[in-house]
Amino acid sequence: MTVTQSAPPVRTAEPERHDQRWSVLVVLCLSLLLITVDSTVLHIAVPALTAALEPSAVQLLWIIDVYSLVVAPLLVMFGTLGDRHGRKRLVLYGYVIFGVASAVAAFAPTPLVLILARALLGVGGAMVMPATLSLIRQVFTDRRERAVALGVWSAVAAAGAAVGPLVGGLLVNLWWGAVFLVNVPILLVLLPAAVRLLPESRARKDRPWDAPSAVLSVAGVLALAFGLKEAGSGSLMPLWAAALTFLSGAALLVAFVRRQTRLRSPFLDLALFARREFTVGVMGVLLGVFALVGLQLMLAQYLQLVLGDSPLRAALRMLPLVVSAVLGGLAAAHILPRIGMRATMSGGLALVALALTPTLTWGVENHSVMLAVCFVGIGFGVQVALLAASDTIMSSVPESRAGGAAAIEETAYELGAGLGVAALGTITALAYAPGVPAVPGVPAGGMDQARQSLASAAHVAAEIGGATGGALLDAARWAFVNALHTTVVVSVVLLGLTAAAVAVLSRD
Repeated sequence: MTVTQSAPPVRTAEPERHDQRWSVLVVLCLSLLLITVDSTVLHIAVPALTAALEPSAVQLLWIIDVYSLVVAPLLVMFGTLGDRHGRKRLVLYGYVIFGVASAVAAFAPTPLVLILARALLGVGGAMVMPATLSLIRQVFTDRRERAVALGVWSAVAAAGAAVGPLVGGLLVNLWWGAVFLVNVPILLVLLPAAVRLLPESRARKDRPWDAPSAVLSVAGVLALAFGLKEAGSGSLMPLWAAALTFLSGAALLVAFVRRQTRLRSPFLDLALFARREFTVGVMGVLLGVFALVGLQLMLAQYLQLVLGDSPLRAALRMLPLVVSAVLGGLAAAHILPRIGMRATMSGGLALVALALTPTLTWGVENHSVMLAVCFVGIGFGVQVALLAASDTIMSSVPESRAGGAAAIEETAYELGAGLGVAALGTITALAYAPGVPAVPGVPAGGMDQARQSLASAAHVAAEIGGATGGALLDAARWAFVNALHTTVVVSVVLLGLTAAAVAVLSRD
């Protein structure tokens, strides 16, 4: 009799939770949007932030890049923690940390405080991001519905990165700190909604927590990413030390892999990489985001510092990128079942490469129509490719390991974003500095400062003023455009090779 009385609640609870799946998707996508916006929100706000806090070139690079460099190594650890202890709990804790860090960043009195606050934002983001994917895998059990849900998720992921400069352009006109403070009221709404709507995932206490694996994964990815970044920029250490850091990271990751092969319950299921589709999907995410986020920062500077757009006008001119990214994610959910993963992903990456090609003919003149066309192609192509990669990655794993798979995908996403900014930014900087000729009337110290970045050249030109300042700014603008062409060539080649690799390695 007791069994008969307890059966109805068990049967009715599942449909009720199933009926809320689209509301759950809204909460998860808003969470993802908040976090991905933060990765690019400073792209437009850099000039205003530089004027307010006066960071050095090295500090400015860290303010922009530390978020992704902190998120990337923590994603795997928090993904597996969510699988073991429950994803909902991790999301709620991540909200709190993200909100506190946002408030600190908004009122940061010095560049160092802002760098530390951005790092704490990365911790909160790393707690939330893997859960957004793994909870979708948990809630949407039908593969067709899951493809639609992943299309929305993928659109939000790219739209967040794309809309970041737009948000920054709107808010920086009020006050540079507003780009961070806006997170707080949004989180105050999201927190109670998440408490009520997000499902509890089954905690797997039977899966032991391997602390050495956690340390090896975090330290390895951090050292690898930091070494790559420093090898290009040389902002904190010489080349030999950066190379040693990179090799140390690689050695730690080798030790991590060897440890996983010996554990009965591995910290991360590396057997997933034995599946060709999974590996191709991760590669597509890493290189697609690498090109998108790195180029977005360069193009935002092109609009403001070369074409002279205000932050708001530059943000509005990037709006086609946002709209096309959203449409690309939604369209990809219908394209993928019809033409397959190979054609969807390789075609999307090839479209991005094609859309970038016209920028190689641009100078310091305006190209309003072609700029919009290029942004549409970039946003749509990246989104189509990312949706195909996400669907392949998440469909290849059981629900119990969804957190680990989601963490791998998000690690690829954040590593791609961080390394895209660092690597493409470094390529631009290396090509830019030699391209700025000595300008008569500008002292040697001023020329050294002008060769650090286009923003620095604009600052020096404003201080000098007159015809001399104008000549310096013109020379710096042309040097930046030529450097941007170099960066675009690297990106087009990389995207083309990735599209070809996907076409060759994929089975369908």
